[in-house]
Amino acid sequence: MLSKLQEEIRAYDDVRSQLESEHLGKWVVFHDQKLEGIFETFEDAAASAVERFGRGPYLIRRVGASTIQLPVSLLYRGSFA
Repeated sequence: MLSKLQEEIRAYDDVRSQLESEHLGKWVVFHDQKLEGIFETFEDAAASAVERFGRGPYLIRRVGASTIQLPVSLLYRGSFA
């Protein structure tokens, strides 16, 4: 069973080539395995995602950027404060 974030990543990967040919360098938001928006800045993407979907889960990714793997300790750092 995939986690919600893994499902969002897979949805992004399914349309990655199209996004890279049409929106390279833009920021995208995926929620419930659907492309929900394309934005010029991370800040705009994040503000829209939070306003529409609250705490998530959702995926915000820069089209064409390489994937960054973060340690779990960093991913959950602010969750327990």
